[in-house]
Amino acid sequence: MFSIIKPFIFNLDPEIAHDLAIKSLKLNFLPNSLFKVKEEEILETQLFGRKLKNPIGIAAGFDKSAEVYNSLFRLGFGFVEVGTVTPKRQLGNPKPRIFRLKKDKALINRLGFNNHGSEIIAGRILKNPPKRILGINIGPNSDTKNKLDDFVKCITKLHELSNYITLNISSPNTVGLRDFHERKSLEDLLNKISTLKIKKPICLKISPDINSKDISQIIELIRKFNIDGLIISNTTISKREKLEDPKKFEEGGLSGEPLKNMSTNMIKEFYKGTNKKITIIGVGGIDTGKAAYEKISVGASAVQLYTGMIFKGPTIARDIKNELISILKKEKIKSISAAVGINT
Repeated sequence: MFSIIKPFIFNLDPEIAHDLAIKSLKLNFLPNSLFKVKEEEILETQLFGRKLKNPIGIAAGFDKSAEVYNSLFRLGFGFVEVGTVTPKRQLGNPKPRIFRLKKDKALINRLGFNNHGSEIIAGRILKNPPKRILGINIGPNSDTKNKLDDFVKCITKLHELSNYITLNISSPNTVGLRDFHERKSLEDLLNKISTLKIKKPICLKISPDINSKDISQIIELIRKFNIDGLIISNTTISKREKLEDPKKFEEGGLSGEPLKNMSTNMIKEFYKGTNKKITIIGVGGIDTGKAAYEKISVGASAVQLYTGMIFKGPTIARDIKNELISILKKEKIKSISAAVGINT
Protein backbone atom coordinates (compact mmCIF):
# COMPACT_ATOMS: atom_id res chain seq x y z
CA MET A 1 0.00 0.00 0.00
CA PHE A 2 2.78 2.46 0.89
CA SER A 3 4.43 1.94 -2.50
CA ILE A 4 1.18 3.05 -4.14
CA ILE A 5 0.74 6.24 -2.11
CA LYS A 6 4.47 7.09 -1.79
CA PRO A 7 4.59 9.21 -4.99
CA PHE A 8 1.69 11.29 -3.68
CA ILE A 9 3.33 11.70 -0.26
CA PHE A 10 6.65 12.68 -1.82
CA ASN A 11 4.93 15.38 -3.87
CA LEU A 12 3.93 17.04 -0.60
CA ASP A 13 6.16 19.32 1.42
CA PRO A 14 8.04 17.01 3.85
CA GLU A 15 6.67 18.78 6.93
CA ILE A 16 3.08 18.61 5.66
CA ALA A 17 3.60 14.91 4.95
CA HIS A 18 4.91 14.42 8.48
CA ASP A 19 1.92 16.19 10.00
CA LEU A 20 -0.39 13.94 7.95
CA ALA A 21 1.50 10.89 9.22
CA ILE A 22 0.99 11.98 12.84
CA LYS A 23 -2.74 12.55 12.23
CA SER A 24 -3.07 9.16 10.49
CA LEU A 25 -1.33 7.36 13.34
CA LYS A 26 -3.80 8.84 15.80
CA LEU A 27 -6.59 7.05 13.93
CA ASN A 28 -4.99 3.59 14.31
CA PHE A 29 -6.76 2.47 11.13
CA LEU A 30 -4.17 -0.11 10.03
CA PRO A 31 -4.94 -3.66 11.27
CA ASN A 32 -2.66 -5.23 13.89
CA SER A 33 -2.28 -8.29 11.68
CA LEU A 34 -0.27 -6.21 9.20
CA PHE A 35 2.57 -5.90 11.69
CA LYS A 36 2.72 -9.44 13.12
CA VAL A 37 6.04 -11.28 13.03
CA LYS A 38 6.50 -15.00 13.58
CA GLU A 39 9.16 -16.14 16.07
CA GLU A 40 9.66 -12.60 17.35
CA GLU A 41 10.64 -14.05 20.73
CA ILE A 42 14.20 -14.54 19.41
CA LEU A 43 14.44 -10.73 19.33
CA GLU A 44 13.43 -10.26 22.95
CA THR A 45 16.13 -8.56 25.00
CA GLN A 46 16.56 -5.97 27.76
CA LEU A 47 17.09 -2.23 27.78
CA PHE A 48 18.19 -0.62 31.03
CA GLY A 49 17.00 -3.66 32.96
CA ARG A 50 13.53 -3.72 31.42
CA LYS A 51 12.11 -6.34 29.08
CA LEU A 52 12.23 -5.22 25.46
CA LYS A 53 10.05 -7.15 23.00
CA ASN A 54 12.45 -6.29 20.18
CA PRO A 55 15.40 -3.91 19.80
CA ILE A 56 13.91 -1.74 17.03
CA GLY A 57 12.96 1.75 18.18
CA ILE A 58 11.80 5.08 16.79
CA ALA A 59 14.33 7.87 17.24
CA ALA A 60 13.55 11.26 18.73
CA GLY A 61 12.39 13.71 16.08
CA PHE A 62 9.44 11.74 14.75
CA ASP A 63 7.03 12.05 17.69
CA LYS A 64 8.36 15.37 18.93
CA SER A 65 5.46 16.22 21.23
CA ALA A 66 4.50 12.72 22.45
CA GLU A 67 1.30 12.45 20.42
CA VAL A 68 1.48 8.96 18.89
CA TYR A 69 3.94 6.77 20.81
CA ASN A 70 1.32 4.09 21.59
CA SER A 71 0.30 4.07 17.93
CA LEU A 72 3.97 3.53 17.01
CA PHE A 73 4.09 0.53 19.36
CA ARG A 74 1.21 -0.92 17.32
CA LEU A 75 3.46 -0.75 14.25
CA GLY A 76 5.77 -3.20 15.98
CA PHE A 77 8.46 -1.01 17.50
CA GLY A 78 9.95 -2.22 20.76
CA PHE A 79 10.49 1.25 22.15
CA VAL A 80 9.91 4.89 21.25
CA GLU A 81 11.87 8.00 22.13
CA VAL A 82 9.85 11.22 22.01
CA GLY A 83 11.11 14.79 21.79
CA THR A 84 13.30 16.71 21.73
CA VAL A 85 11.28 18.39 24.50
CA THR A 86 12.20 21.87 25.70
CA PRO A 87 10.97 23.58 28.89
CA LYS A 88 8.74 26.03 26.97
CA ARG A 89 6.75 25.51 23.78
CA GLN A 90 8.88 26.31 20.76
CA LEU A 91 8.03 26.89 17.09
CA GLY A 92 11.49 26.06 15.79
CA ASN A 93 13.36 27.53 12.84
CA PRO A 94 11.76 29.24 9.82
CA LYS A 95 10.29 27.03 7.08
CA PRO A 96 11.18 25.30 4.81
CA ARG A 97 13.33 23.24 7.18
CA ILE A 98 13.09 19.60 6.03
CA PHE A 99 14.48 18.40 2.71
CA ARG A 100 14.21 14.95 1.13
CA LEU A 101 17.29 13.78 -0.74
CA LYS A 102 15.56 11.05 -2.74
CA LYS A 103 18.61 9.95 -4.71
CA ASP A 104 20.60 9.53 -1.50
CA LYS A 105 17.90 7.98 0.73
CA ALA A 106 18.51 10.83 3.15
CA LEU A 107 16.97 13.83 4.85
CA ILE A 108 18.37 17.21 5.86
CA ASN A 109 16.54 18.99 8.66
CA ARG A 110 17.01 22.25 10.50
CA LEU A 111 13.83 22.04 12.55
CA GLY A 112 15.21 23.55 15.73
CA PHE A 113 13.43 21.60 18.49
CA ASN A 114 9.86 22.52 17.54
CA ASN A 115 7.63 20.97 20.22
CA HIS A 116 4.68 21.72 22.51
CA GLY A 117 6.80 22.22 25.64
CA SER A 118 7.36 20.18 28.79
CA GLU A 119 4.12 21.17 30.56
CA ILE A 120 1.78 20.04 27.78
CA ILE A 121 3.82 16.95 27.00
CA ALA A 122 3.93 15.86 30.65
CA GLY A 123 0.14 16.12 30.85
CA ARG A 124 -0.24 14.18 27.61
CA ILE A 125 1.87 11.26 28.86
CA LEU A 126 0.05 11.19 32.20
CA LYS A 127 -3.28 10.84 30.39
CA ASN A 128 -1.99 8.19 27.97
CA PRO A 129 0.43 5.83 29.77
CA PRO A 130 2.96 4.20 27.40
CA LYS A 131 2.41 0.51 26.70
CA ARG A 132 6.09 -0.25 26.14
CA ILE A 133 9.42 1.42 26.87
CA LEU A 134 9.29 5.19 26.42
CA GLY A 135 12.35 7.43 26.34
CA ILE A 136 12.13 11.21 26.56
CA ASN A 137 14.73 13.29 24.76
CA ILE A 138 15.29 16.75 26.27
CA GLY A 139 17.08 19.94 25.29
CA PRO A 140 17.19 23.72 25.85
CA ASN A 141 15.01 26.42 24.34
CA SER A 142 16.70 28.45 21.62
CA ASP A 143 16.21 31.74 23.46
CA THR A 144 17.32 30.53 26.87
CA LYS A 145 19.93 32.43 28.82
CA ASN A 146 21.20 29.23 30.43
CA LYS A 147 21.11 25.94 28.53
CA LEU A 148 22.22 23.96 31.56
CA ASP A 149 19.27 25.24 33.59
CA ASP A 150 16.91 24.20 30.79
CA PHE A 151 18.19 20.63 30.95
CA VAL A 152 17.54 20.68 34.71
CA LYS A 153 14.00 22.05 34.26
CA CYS A 154 13.13 19.38 31.69
CA ILE A 155 14.58 16.40 33.51
CA THR A 156 12.93 17.48 36.76
CA LYS A 157 9.56 17.78 35.02
CA LEU A 158 9.69 14.63 32.89
CA HIS A 159 11.89 11.92 34.38
CA GLU A 160 9.12 10.21 36.36
CA LEU A 161 7.08 9.79 33.16
CA SER A 162 9.85 8.04 31.22
CA ASN A 163 11.74 4.77 31.25
CA TYR A 164 14.90 6.67 30.38
CA ILE A 165 15.93 10.27 29.70
CA THR A 166 18.22 11.39 26.86
CA LEU A 167 20.27 14.57 27.11
CA ASN A 168 20.44 15.89 23.55
CA ILE A 169 23.76 17.72 23.29
CA SER A 170 24.26 17.01 19.61
CA SER A 171 21.66 18.64 17.37
CA PRO A 172 23.39 20.96 14.89
CA ASN A 173 20.26 23.15 14.70
CA THR A 174 20.45 24.87 18.10
CA VAL A 175 23.25 27.41 18.33
CA GLY A 176 25.91 26.44 20.87
CA LEU A 177 24.36 23.09 21.80
CA ARG A 178 27.26 21.01 20.50
CA ASP A 179 29.58 22.98 22.82
CA PHE A 180 28.48 20.47 25.48
CA HIS A 181 30.85 17.98 23.83
CA GLU A 182 33.71 20.07 25.21
CA ARG A 183 35.09 18.70 28.44
CA LYS A 184 34.34 21.61 30.80
CA SER A 185 30.78 22.16 29.52
CA LEU A 186 29.92 18.46 29.58
CA GLU A 187 31.41 18.01 33.04
CA ASP A 188 29.35 20.94 34.34
CA LEU A 189 26.19 19.48 32.82
CA LEU A 190 26.71 15.95 34.11
CA ASN A 191 27.73 17.20 37.53
CA LYS A 192 24.57 19.29 37.78
CA ILE A 193 22.38 16.38 36.64
CA SER A 194 24.07 14.04 39.14
CA THR A 195 23.08 16.31 42.03
CA LEU A 196 19.40 15.82 41.16
CA LYS A 197 19.56 12.13 42.16
CA ILE A 198 17.41 11.07 39.21
CA LYS A 199 16.59 7.37 39.52
CA LYS A 200 15.81 6.77 35.84
CA PRO A 201 18.57 5.78 33.36
CA ILE A 202 20.22 8.75 31.69
CA CYS A 203 21.67 8.73 28.17
CA LEU A 204 23.75 11.15 26.14
CA LYS A 205 22.98 11.61 22.45
CA ILE A 206 26.30 12.11 20.68
CA SER A 207 27.26 13.97 17.51
CA PRO A 208 28.93 11.92 14.75
CA ASP A 209 31.18 14.88 13.93
CA ILE A 210 33.43 14.64 16.99
CA ASN A 211 37.07 13.53 16.94
CA SER A 212 39.02 10.87 18.83
CA LYS A 213 40.03 13.32 21.56
CA ASP A 214 36.38 14.18 22.18
CA ILE A 215 35.51 10.48 22.33
CA SER A 216 38.13 9.73 24.98
CA GLN A 217 37.01 12.70 27.10
CA ILE A 218 33.36 11.72 26.84
CA ILE A 219 34.19 8.15 27.89
CA GLU A 220 36.09 9.49 30.89
CA LEU A 221 33.17 11.67 31.96
CA ILE A 222 30.41 9.09 31.48
CA ARG A 223 32.42 6.76 33.71
CA LYS A 224 32.92 9.46 36.31
CA PHE A 225 29.21 10.31 36.47
CA ASN A 226 27.86 6.78 35.89
CA ILE A 227 25.90 7.67 32.77
CA ASP A 228 23.75 4.69 31.77
CA GLY A 229 23.74 4.88 28.01
CA LEU A 230 24.84 6.52 24.78
CA ILE A 231 22.76 7.18 21.69
CA ILE A 232 25.07 7.14 18.67
CA SER A 233 24.51 9.21 16.71
CA ASN A 234 22.65 12.38 15.88
CA THR A 235 22.67 13.91 12.39
CA THR A 236 25.86 15.07 10.69
CA ILE A 237 26.87 18.37 9.11
CA SER A 238 29.49 16.59 6.97
CA LYS A 239 29.29 13.85 4.27
CA ARG A 240 27.85 16.12 1.56
CA GLU A 241 30.42 15.98 -1.25
CA LYS A 242 29.49 12.57 -2.69
CA LEU A 243 25.72 13.03 -2.47
CA GLU A 244 23.73 13.23 -5.70
CA ASP A 245 20.65 15.25 -4.79
CA PRO A 246 20.84 18.97 -5.65
CA LYS A 247 19.55 19.84 -2.16
CA LYS A 248 22.63 18.29 -0.55
CA PHE A 249 24.08 21.61 0.64
CA GLU A 250 21.00 22.82 2.48
CA GLU A 251 21.90 23.88 6.01
CA GLY A 252 21.00 21.38 8.72
CA GLY A 253 21.66 17.87 9.92
CA LEU A 254 21.96 15.01 7.44
CA SER A 255 20.36 11.66 8.30
CA GLY A 256 19.72 8.37 6.54
CA GLU A 257 21.91 6.19 4.32
CA PRO A 258 24.96 8.55 4.17
CA LEU A 259 25.22 8.44 7.99
CA LYS A 260 25.16 4.63 8.26
CA ASN A 261 28.87 3.72 8.26
CA MET A 262 29.85 6.86 10.16
CA SER A 263 27.59 6.01 13.11
CA THR A 264 28.45 2.29 13.00
CA ASN A 265 32.17 3.04 13.26
CA MET A 266 31.54 5.37 16.18
CA ILE A 267 29.47 2.71 17.99
CA LYS A 268 32.38 0.31 17.63
CA GLU A 269 34.83 2.87 19.01
CA PHE A 270 32.70 3.73 22.05
CA TYR A 271 31.90 0.07 22.73
CA LYS A 272 35.58 -0.82 22.84
CA GLY A 273 36.52 2.36 24.71
CA THR A 274 34.04 1.64 27.50
CA ASN A 275 35.16 -2.01 27.76
CA LYS A 276 31.72 -3.12 26.57
CA LYS A 277 30.18 -1.87 29.81
CA ILE A 278 27.73 0.78 28.65
CA THR A 279 24.41 0.45 26.87
CA ILE A 280 24.56 1.84 23.34
CA ILE A 281 21.57 2.62 21.14
CA GLY A 282 22.63 2.82 17.51
CA VAL A 283 21.09 5.31 15.08
CA GLY A 284 21.85 6.24 11.49
CA GLY A 285 20.95 4.70 8.15
CA ILE A 286 18.88 1.81 9.48
CA ASP A 287 16.29 0.68 6.96
CA THR A 288 16.98 -3.08 6.73
CA GLY A 289 17.64 -5.97 9.07
CA LYS A 290 21.20 -6.11 7.74
CA ALA A 291 21.82 -2.48 8.72
CA ALA A 292 20.36 -3.10 12.19
CA TYR A 293 22.47 -6.23 12.64
CA GLU A 294 25.64 -4.37 11.65
CA LYS A 295 25.16 -1.90 14.49
CA ILE A 296 24.17 -4.58 17.00
CA SER A 297 27.13 -6.76 16.06
CA VAL A 298 29.60 -3.97 16.87
CA GLY A 299 28.07 -3.08 20.24
CA ALA A 300 24.58 -1.60 20.04
CA SER A 301 22.09 -3.19 22.45
CA ALA A 302 19.22 -1.65 20.47
CA VAL A 303 18.74 0.57 17.44
CA GLN A 304 16.54 3.45 16.37
CA LEU A 305 15.36 4.77 13.02
CA TYR A 306 13.46 7.71 11.59
CA THR A 307 14.55 8.45 8.01
CA GLY A 308 14.12 4.79 7.06
CA MET A 309 10.40 4.96 7.84
CA ILE A 310 10.02 8.08 5.70
CA PHE A 311 11.33 6.17 2.68
CA LYS A 312 9.95 2.69 3.40
CA GLY A 313 6.70 3.29 5.22
CA PRO A 314 4.91 2.00 8.34
CA THR A 315 5.79 -1.70 7.91
CA ILE A 316 9.52 -1.06 8.24
CA ALA A 317 9.75 -2.45 11.81
CA ARG A 318 8.06 -5.68 10.69
CA ASP A 319 10.37 -6.02 7.70
CA ILE A 320 13.52 -5.36 9.75
CA LYS A 321 12.46 -7.87 12.39
CA ASN A 322 11.81 -10.57 9.81
CA GLU A 323 15.22 -10.00 8.24
CA LEU A 324 16.94 -9.93 11.64
CA ILE A 325 15.37 -13.26 12.56
CA SER A 326 16.64 -14.75 9.29
CA ILE A 327 20.16 -13.43 9.95
CA LEU A 328 20.22 -14.85 13.48
CA LYS A 329 19.11 -18.25 12.21
CA LYS A 330 21.66 -18.22 9.42
CA GLU A 331 24.45 -17.30 11.86
CA LYS A 332 23.13 -19.84 14.40
CA ILE A 333 22.76 -17.18 17.09
CA LYS A 334 20.10 -18.10 19.64
CA SER A 335 19.00 -14.59 20.63
CA ILE A 336 19.52 -10.98 19.60
CA SER A 337 21.25 -10.22 22.91
CA ALA A 338 23.90 -12.83 22.04
CA ALA A 339 24.69 -10.85 18.87
CA VAL A 340 25.61 -7.64 20.72
CA GLY A 341 29.30 -6.92 20.04
CA ILE A 342 29.85 -10.26 18.33
CA ASN A 343 32.00 -8.61 15.63
CA THR A 344 34.25 -6.57 17.90
